[in-house]
Amino acid sequence: MALSFCGNDDAYGVENGTLNNGCFVDALNLVPHVFLLFITFPILFIGWGSQSSKVQIHHNTWLHFPGHNLRWILTFSLLFVHVCEFAEGIVSNKTMGTNHLHLYMPAFMGFVAATTSVVYYHNIETSNFPKLLLVLFIYWVLAFITKSIKLWKYAEFDVGPQHLRFCITGLLVLLYGLLMSVEINVIRVRRYVFFANPQKVKPPEDLQDLGVRFLQPFVNLLSKATYWWMNPLIMGAHKRPIELKKIGKLPIAMRALTNYLRLKDAYEDQRTPEDPNRAPSIWRSMYRAFGRPILLSSTFRYLADLLGFAGPLCISGIVKFLKVEERNATSDKTMDTYFGVHFMSSTKLLQNTSVLAVLLFLALILQRTFLQASYYVTIETGINLRGALLAMIYNKMLRLSTSNMSMGEMTLGQINNLVAIETNQLMWFLFLCPNLWAMPVQIVMGVILLYYLLGLSALVGASVIVLLAPIQYLIATKLADTQKSSLEHSTDRLKKTTEILKGIKLLKLYAWENIFCDSVEETRGKELTCLRTFALYTSMSIFMNAAIPIAAVLATFAMHHFINKSVPSPSEAFAALALFHILVTPLFLLSTVVRFAVKALVSVQKLGEFLQSDEIGDDSWRNGDMSVFLEAGKKHLGATKAINRKQPMRYQMDNYEQPTRRPMRPSETEDVAVKVSNGFFTWGSNLSTLSDINIRIPTGQLTMIVGQVGCGKSSLLLAMLGEMQAIDGRVHWSKPPECEMVHEANISWSKAEESDEDIRSKNRYSVAYATQKSWLLNATVEDNITFGSPFSKQRYKEVIDACSLQPDIDLLPFGDQTEIGERGINLSGGQRQRICVARALYQNTNIVFLDDPFSALDIHLSDHLMQEGILKFLQDDKRTVVMVTHKLQYLIHADWIIAMKDGSILREGTLKDIQTHDVELYDHWKTLMNRHDQELEKDIQQDSQTTLERKTLRRAFYSREAKSQVDDEDEEEEVEEEDDDNMSMTTNRRSKIPWKVCWCYMSSGGFFMVFLMVSSKLLKHSVIVAIDYWLALWTSSQTNQSLTNATLPTRSAEEAEPDSYFLLVFIILCAAGITLCLITSLTVEFLGLSAATNLHHNLLNKIIHAPIRFFDVTPLGQILNRFSADTNIIDQHIPPTLESLTRSTLLCLSAIGVISSITPIFLIALIPLGIAFYFIQKYFRVASKDLQDLDDSTQLPLLCHFSETAEGLTTIRAFRHEARFKQRMLELTDTNNTAYLFLSAANRWLEVRTDYLGAVIVLAAAGASIWSLEYSLRSGMVGLGLTYALTVTNYLNWVVRNLADLEVQMSAVKKVNSFLSTESENYEGSMDASQVPENWPQDGEIKIQDLCVRYDPMLKPVLKHVNAYISPGQKVGICGRTGSGKSSLSLAFFNMVDIFEGRIVIDGIDICKLPLQTLRSRLSIILQDPVLFSGSIRFNLDPERTCTDDRLWEALEIAQLKNMVKALPGGLDAVVTEGGENFSVGQRQLFCLARAFVRKSSILIMDEATASIDMATENILQKVVMTAFADRTVVTIAHRVHTILTADLVIVMKRGNILEYDKPETLLEQEDGMFASFVKADM
Repeated sequence: MALSFCGNDDAYGVENGTLNNGCFVDALNLVPHVFLLFITFPILFIGWGSQSSKVQIHHNTWLHFPGHNLRWILTFSLLFVHVCEFAEGIVSNKTMGTNHLHLYMPAFMGFVAATTSVVYYHNIETSNFPKLLLVLFIYWVLAFITKSIKLWKYAEFDVGPQHLRFCITGLLVLLYGLLMSVEINVIRVRRYVFFANPQKVKPPEDLQDLGVRFLQPFVNLLSKATYWWMNPLIMGAHKRPIELKKIGKLPIAMRALTNYLRLKDAYEDQRTPEDPNRAPSIWRSMYRAFGRPILLSSTFRYLADLLGFAGPLCISGIVKFLKVEERNATSDKTMDTYFGVHFMSSTKLLQNTSVLAVLLFLALILQRTFLQASYYVTIETGINLRGALLAMIYNKMLRLSTSNMSMGEMTLGQINNLVAIETNQLMWFLFLCPNLWAMPVQIVMGVILLYYLLGLSALVGASVIVLLAPIQYLIATKLADTQKSSLEHSTDRLKKTTEILKGIKLLKLYAWENIFCDSVEETRGKELTCLRTFALYTSMSIFMNAAIPIAAVLATFAMHHFINKSVPSPSEAFAALALFHILVTPLFLLSTVVRFAVKALVSVQKLGEFLQSDEIGDDSWRNGDMSVFLEAGKKHLGATKAINRKQPMRYQMDNYEQPTRRPMRPSETEDVAVKVSNGFFTWGSNLSTLSDINIRIPTGQLTMIVGQVGCGKSSLLLAMLGEMQAIDGRVHWSKPPECEMVHEANISWSKAEESDEDIRSKNRYSVAYATQKSWLLNATVEDNITFGSPFSKQRYKEVIDACSLQPDIDLLPFGDQTEIGERGINLSGGQRQRICVARALYQNTNIVFLDDPFSALDIHLSDHLMQEGILKFLQDDKRTVVMVTHKLQYLIHADWIIAMKDGSILREGTLKDIQTHDVELYDHWKTLMNRHDQELEKDIQQDSQTTLERKTLRRAFYSREAKSQVDDEDEEEEVEEEDDDNMSMTTNRRSKIPWKVCWCYMSSGGFFMVFLMVSSKLLKHSVIVAIDYWLALWTSSQTNQSLTNATLPTRSAEEAEPDSYFLLVFIILCAAGITLCLITSLTVEFLGLSAATNLHHNLLNKIIHAPIRFFDVTPLGQILNRFSADTNIIDQHIPPTLESLTRSTLLCLSAIGVISSITPIFLIALIPLGIAFYFIQKYFRVASKDLQDLDDSTQLPLLCHFSETAEGLTTIRAFRHEARFKQRMLELTDTNNTAYLFLSAANRWLEVRTDYLGAVIVLAAAGASIWSLEYSLRSGMVGLGLTYALTVTNYLNWVVRNLADLEVQMSAVKKVNSFLSTESENYEGSMDASQVPENWPQDGEIKIQDLCVRYDPMLKPVLKHVNAYISPGQKVGICGRTGSGKSSLSLAFFNMVDIFEGRIVIDGIDICKLPLQTLRSRLSIILQDPVLFSGSIRFNLDPERTCTDDRLWEALEIAQLKNMVKALPGGLDAVVTEGGENFSVGQRQLFCLARAFVRKSSILIMDEATASIDMATENILQKVVMTAFADRTVVTIAHRVHTILTADLVIVMKRGNILEYDKPETLLEQEDGMFASFVKADM
């Protein structure tokens, strides 16, 4: 049959007028389309010659024509209508005798032209070539005219809305008209095309900034909906990992600062002038600042939900009309003809199965697009809100009154919780918040549709779902509670683990590791009980989710059977099935959403309290010329409670006094830097801590504040800094002289600006302040010292020399570029303090406050610091120095002394004044000074504390470098990857799933559980498929019978019988399905639990029994991470992920299986879909992992910055560095938010793609079933296939998301596993414990024969061929320089190091043959670092609980502690806090001595045990040790040589060899001997 444009039925006649020929009108319609294609194709292909836009923009995404989004929406609608027109033409053409091309050809061309128009438009817009818009304008006009002619002709010939083609043409006219008006609008607004001088437009700042990589707000509609702009990022992640540089910075509208200002304005606006103290509502401010995007998102959500119901309806339509079409294919010949062509009626459209299939596809695509858009908008808003809240909290924190922090109204923990937990709760609430109002609507709609399909019985099924929802909620709340309690146990367990790891050396030396290990196991047991409950509830929740739809379907169909005595038709049944699946999701989610809403309420309440808490008074009174009383009534809205308490009368009076007080006597201002008059200060309670303070601090001189501990010296400094609340009195700061004000560029002192407001806006200049408790930033050493000041090399060097930091810096791995602080390297107290002092010295400020800068330093250092730093460096600069100190020997240097007692001033003046006026005080000082001097003499050459600190530092690094080779396998892998030039190799490695690790995880869960899980999962899914299959059989049998019934009325008697048989099987299957749901959900959770139990148990045992070397080379933080973060992931995150992954995978597979078995032709479509899916998941998993890592790694600095700021508030405020810290906080927040935004955009990218794939699967399944009609399919089967295809769309993205999550989580298992391969110490020994005599070692005779020792087979020996003999009861001293091998020898006695040659024989037994437990439990040692564990004193002395109280008291008495312990509440059962923090270092050392005395062994080894004890106590101890251990062997490793002068034998070591070995007297006679030189130096 020939293809002719107008058909062959001689319809070429034009005798009725040209326009009355339908074919001619259609030909006219072709003209505009062809015109457009002819003009635009050359332009598009030739490309654009020169760029007309002069501004450099990246990513050509600048969309600036007005009506941009409207145009895209209209074009999409236009395309859709063209498709309808095309379909209608083809259907009409089928009914004609010959081919009428003109019915569908123009529609096809129109489709092509519309597509071209939008491509063309997009290119014009991005390359900014508006002149070319003329073409589009002409096209719209022409198309509008030709279509209007067609419509007018139709109306003339009585073709009305009852005909489909009329409706389509009408719609097209409307759309062309709208597009034309959009075009006119662009030309009118921008004065393009016809106007001489078009408007100049500048691209937005964000696009000019090449650093902004987050383009979602700037790309066109199609790219916005499908996240097309993410492609380069996600595909690129394969080649090289995504780094922070790659994700750039945030667009301005999303930065924390922008959002903070929005939220703050909304918050402050609520404070009305009438009621300034009313607490503004946070909810209202959130709504005002972020309400609009939430409403937009909710709109999207409603649209998506309504479109979601199209699925079930289309399915019911397709199933219903397939049968009808089969029968009607022959009968439909009634003709509706005008213009000699057929016109289809409008109602027929929705009865055509192919149309329905396409509609279903489009509805799915649209629904998913809207849903993802809604998610994206809420997430973006949530992130913006979080940024704003963090900035609000931070700003408030910088203004918190110090008393709040110290009086415990606001603890650090609370602030950290606000930052880490509450803001995230609110963010999550925002994410879920559209669900709150979308879900009820969805549920109601679903129930109405069900009722429409199935009548009353549907309501029964729906009520099953609704009634079970509260149970879901209950389970959800229970889950939250259980999680809380398990969290408590796990923090407890972590605390114990930390203590064990910190004191691991001691535990091993005392052979106590098993006792402590058991205590951790006990806590872990409690935690596991909680986890068991948690697992139970989780599995219940999963079970409910899986079983409810089955139960609902069962109830519905059983009821339908009893009420209507028949089964519903397949179309109704499967539409109902699909609806039940839709209904379950909102109900399951609702419980979560409600729970989050409750949490959000609590969070907002906490936030509100925090934002309303006391603030520090504002700074007007620090500014010099105006000394305003603290209560001055000029307070702004920020007035605090502390100030409001004052009587109103007082402040009116002050205002009158002010003017008179302004001129000050010249003498006063010149020489006084700070003056406090009549001051009463308090820390928040109304009791004054400081009372009646009248002092002056002379300018440019050194003032010292002295007094006993706790008399308020530090408080005085803080009071001057304005940190304390003043009850009365004033602090007056004088103005700095102009010449030194150069660096404070932001302050201008001119007399013209002396009004109140100006003074308030000026700040007192900053004060360099070093606190007593040193405060370090997480930054490099250099940053800690310069602290934001410009770097000057010479000044920096001087400061470092003054604080003698150079030797310490040389020890650090990267010199002064080493990170220190919380997450950096732990420095010792003295090193930290010196860095803080260095910071105060380096700052270019006029006033320096030092709070006890010498407390953690030994004599040499403090002398050096005093001379070089304070006297030379500071005084040369004529800076005013105020110093609190206990070292009275420095009073001679002071220009001015303030002596304090019990919170008030005892004396003020120069040393001479005090000598003349207060002889008593002076004498008291003198005696104290003498005592200091004696100490000085003894101290001079000792191996001082500083050297000790440096030694520990060196050890830490030495071990770190050794470790860095084996640090973390991950890092090694990455290094290998970078070396690998072959790109494909690395790509593969990064996208591989870690099967080995998964297998390891499974096997630690136990093989039986794994088998149970796999088999029950498979069974469950087969049963679920069976249920639906049976339903299909049952409903189809019914329809087939009803067809046959019409012809054979006699069969009605037997008809009821198979029906009840169907029902019975159906009930049995459903019951089986529900039971299997329960079993599977339980097996997965408990598999996870047993895996977690085993992994933690093995990890703990491995680590506790590892050799000491392992702890030297593995950073503590790394080990702790395995016990905290990784264990937590294994406990709580892997099981649900695993469950979800297996469930969604099996669902997808079973669905695809069902569809393929019903319509095998579907398999053809599956191949390309499978390939597409494979690539999507492959790319996504890699990118997602990188982005997740980025999110985690950027979150930590942010949280640390908060806690750091909270700790260093006083310092930051004294330095006046608030602005810099705010800036840093905003940067950190933005970085983290960028990572999080990209992560969520990547998730949307994935979901949009998998959803579209799902929609294609549905389309393919529908198409396959429509084509396969010839094979006489049962309509029930078609319904079954389509329902299953619909579920796939929901689960496809879960498969990928869970895969990605599981991969990230499995790395925890991998890390734990890497520790499980460490070697343990050899605990067995070659002798049996029973062969060792009970009281060995009886005499304490030690023979050391040719001993060689090393820490690790890889390292050089530390002791080389040492020989010695120690007879029973001898007192031996070992001395030598740092690193000579003294401590290694002491460790060798305990077999803690690798003895690879020679042996140590104690009382005739070679210690290497003994079991470690026996050996270590029979010897005692006292270590140089005192270690105490949290618990009671009794537990610390005797954790094995074997000794009587008398023995413990005796030991305490020997250690000079008896009286102190008696005084404590509870005596021996008194509490010891973590690390023994509630005792001084000296006391802790004494406890360690007592611990050694409790264990009455005949050999005691003291390793530099007295380094941190003062002289007096040490002398007593020496005597005690000599008496208490008179009959035992004592080996002392000496720090100060004079402690071993009384020994029986002295061993001098050098570089792992024995240099001298004799009685001390003999050694002293050798003038040139090493020992003699030591002693000389020490005298």
